[in-house]
Amino acid sequence: MYQFRTVNERDLPEILKIESEGFTPEEAATEKALIDRIQNIKDTFIIAESNGEIAGYVNGPVIESMYITDDLFETIEPNPAAGGYIAILGLVVAKDYRNQGLAGKLLQQLENKAKDNQREGITLTCKASFIPFYEKHGYTNDGISTSEHGGVQWFNLIKQFTLKNFAKQQRSFLMIVIL
Repeated sequence: MYQFRTVNERDLPEILKIESEGFTPEEAATEKALIDRIQNIKDTFIIAESNGEIAGYVNGPVIESMYITDDLFETIEPNPAAGGYIAILGLVVAKDYRNQGLAGKLLQQLENKAKDNQREGITLTCKASFIPFYEKHGYTNDGISTSEHGGVQWFNLIKQFTLKNFAKQQRSFLMIVIL
């Protein structure tokens, strides 16, 4: 059983350990980058806990663009109140908690936040080997990314939420309430 919460400063040592388990040294976020994320984007930095320890996390800023650019891995601005795309910069599960569905649960938590804040969608880059995982969770492969982060070939994956759908859902809800 997992509990989900937003990040806090005390999480940094465990996050650094899990980050190094999930990424190569070239790909892993630096301590400075993770501190910036903790300080600036708490609302889109979700921690999964099990028995008092961090089992995994997902994080990323809200951006205007549909695609991630390499500067995001180092420079983070606070999130706007609504709109934009949540750009996943890290989705990592600790070794002892892998292959138990936690990554999908973390994605769902972030998607719920995205919808609650009327985001346009979620965007990310991943290696070719992870494309089937994200497609299984409703993401569309938008081809090779321009990102050169860590010297790896990345692919753009997007899950689009249209604002029209939010308006349509709200109208449907209002009609049900009125009836």
